[in-house]
Amino acid sequence: MNNGFVRVAAAIPELRVADCAFNVARIADLVRKVEEEKVQVICFPELSITGYTCADLFFQQQLLDDAEKALDELQMLTFSTTAVVIVGMPVRVQNQLFNTAVVLQGGHILGIVPKTHLPNNNEFYEKRWFSPSSATEVQTVILSGQEIPFGTNLLFTDGKFSFGIELCEDLWVPIPPSSQHAIHGADVIFNLSATNELIGKHQYLRQLIEQQSARCNSGYVYASAGNGESTTDVVYAGNGLIAENGKIIASSERFSFEHQLIVSDIDVERLRADRLRNTNYANDKSSDIYRTIKIEDAHFSEFTLKRTFDKHPFVPPVSTREESCNEIFSIQVGGLAKRWKHTQSETVVLGISGGLDSTLALLVCVKTADKLGFDPKRIIGITMPGFGTTDRTYSNAVNLMKSLGITMMEISIKDASIQHFKDINHDVKLHNVVYENTQARERTQILMDIANQRNGIVIGTGDLSELALGWATYNGDHMSMYAVNSGVPKTLVRYLVDFASHTLDAHSKEILQDVLDTPVSPELLPADENGKIAQKTEDIVGPYELHDFFLYYMVRFGFSPTKILFLAKNAFEDTYSDEIIKKWLKTFLKRFFAQQFKRSCIPDGPKVGSINLSPRGDWRMPSDAIPFDTPNP
Repeated sequence: MNNGFVRVAAAIPELRVADCAFNVARIADLVRKVEEEKVQVICFPELSITGYTCADLFFQQQLLDDAEKALDELQMLTFSTTAVVIVGMPVRVQNQLFNTAVVLQGGHILGIVPKTHLPNNNEFYEKRWFSPSSATEVQTVILSGQEIPFGTNLLFTDGKFSFGIELCEDLWVPIPPSSQHAIHGADVIFNLSATNELIGKHQYLRQLIEQQSARCNSGYVYASAGNGESTTDVVYAGNGLIAENGKIIASSERFSFEHQLIVSDIDVERLRADRLRNTNYANDKSSDIYRTIKIEDAHFSEFTLKRTFDKHPFVPPVSTREESCNEIFSIQVGGLAKRWKHTQSETVVLGISGGLDSTLALLVCVKTADKLGFDPKRIIGITMPGFGTTDRTYSNAVNLMKSLGITMMEISIKDASIQHFKDINHDVKLHNVVYENTQARERTQILMDIANQRNGIVIGTGDLSELALGWATYNGDHMSMYAVNSGVPKTLVRYLVDFASHTLDAHSKEILQDVLDTPVSPELLPADENGKIAQKTEDIVGPYELHDFFLYYMVRFGFSPTKILFLAKNAFEDTYSDEIIKKWLKTFLKRFFAQQFKRSCIPDGPKVGSINLSPRGDWRMPSDAIPFDTPNP
C-alpha cells in the first residue's frame, strides 16, 4: 500500500461468446496494462473466460475444456506480473458445475470462490446450468493439476489489506456474502458480474453498490459484462464501478465498443478508522470459519494517486447546496430553539462584530425567533467598538442589525479597557496578549451583564475551527450560554453566510457579501494608517482552509501527520507549496494539542457535521498530551 491506499481496477475486455482463447488474450492485454499502472488487484466480469451468455453451451465438454486450457495460459502470464488477477469461469466439481471467480498471482491459482445466489427469473436461468455454493461441502478442488482452496469463506491478504469476493446476484439479496466478508476482515469486496441493462436499473445498481460499501465500511469493485456478450434477449453495457464507503469514486463509460480499464485508489486506512470506531461492527459475525490465503505484496514504489481530494471536506457539494444549507440551519435553529424555550428567557444576547462568525450566529437567532413565532426585537445585538474596530466592520454590524430588525445596542469598550489597564498597571501602548484579551473579556462581561438585565442568555459565536486552534480568549469569547456555531468549521461558516445572502433582500445581501469579503480578524489591535484591518487571523495562524482540512482528517479518521500531509499535498497542489502546507500543519498540531484545556470547558452547542470537539460528545483528550511530530516533506 501507499500511505494506506491500495490501487484496484475493474476491467471490461472485448469478448467473443464461447471463444476462450480470444477472451483470455484480451484479458492478458489488460493485465499487462495494469502492470504499468501499478495496480495491485484487477477484477474481470462474471464468466469472463467463456462469456456469460453461453447458455446450454455450458453443458458442452469442449467449452469447459477450452476454459481450463485458457486458464492455464493466463496462469503462465501471471509469472511475469505482480497484480492479483480475478477472472470468472465455469468450474467442474464432483459432477456439478459452478459459476466461479478464480484468483491468480505469480503463476499460481490461489483460490476459487463459487457463486452463492443463482438467479432463476424471466431473464436469467443460471440454475439450469450451475449449482449454488451450498450444493457442495468440498474445501479444495483439483484444477490445472493443483489442489486449490474452494469456497465462499476465503479471504485474500498480503498482511496490509484483505479482500473478499462475491458474484453478481450475491449483491442483490437481503444479506449479501460481502457483509460477512467485511465483518471477517475484508477491506475491499470484488464483484464479478453480468448485469443487463433496463430502464432505471443502472441508477439502482449504483445506489446498491454505494449502500453496500457504506454498510460494510469497505471498498467495492464491480466489473460487469459488456461489449461482445450475446444480445439475443438482453444487452450488457459494461459497468465498471469502484466505490469507497458509500461513494462511487470511479466509473466506466457504459455501452462502449472498446475495452475499458477503470483504475482508482481505495483508502484502506480510512475504512479501518471507521470500523475501529464502530463497536458493533463484528456483532453479526457468523460462525463460519474463514480461511486466509496469502497474496504477495506488490512492493510498488510510491505512486501518484489516481483520485483527488476535496480541499474543503466540510463543505457540501454545490449540487446539494440548498438542501444541505437548510439542513444545517435547521440543526442550529433546532438546538437554540430548545434552549431558548427551556430557559424561559425573554431575550437572546450576542455580540455583533461585522465578521463572519457573529453574522452566522445572528442569522441563526433570527431564524430561530421566526420559527418560534417570537418578535425579532427579542434578539439583542450589541456592537462593542474597541481599539481595532474599523469603519468597515462597524458599518456592516450596524447595518445588518438594522436590516434584520433586531434590537441594537452600541457600547464602546475603550474607556473600560483603559481603566482596567490602569487598575492592573499595564501600559496601554504595549499591544501584547494582555492588551488583546482585556478587550475580549470586557466584551463578554458586557454581554453577560446585559443578559442578566434583560432576562436573556448569551449566544456564543465562535466556530469549530477556532476551537481546534484555541483561537479564543479563555473566559472571553470562549464563553457563552449556548454556542450555536461550535459545530461549524470556518470554511462552512463562509458557505452558509453566502447561501443565506441569496435568500434575503437586496440590501441584506449586499451587507453579507461585504462581510464575506472582509479579512477574518479579532480586531484587537489598532487599524493600520489607512484605517484598515491590521490584525489578520490567517496571517498569524495560517489559512483556515488548510486547518479545516487537517482537522477533518485527524479527528474524523485518526490519520497520522504523515498521511494528512500526503492528502493535503494532493488536494492543495495548485494552491500551496509543500513547504507551506507542512509549516501550517506543524502550527495546527502544536496549537491543537496545547489548547485542549479550552475545549475541556466549552459551552453547550449543536453538533452539525461528522465531527465535534465537545468534551461531552465526540472528543475526549487530556490537556497535557504531547503533540504528534510533523513529518518531513
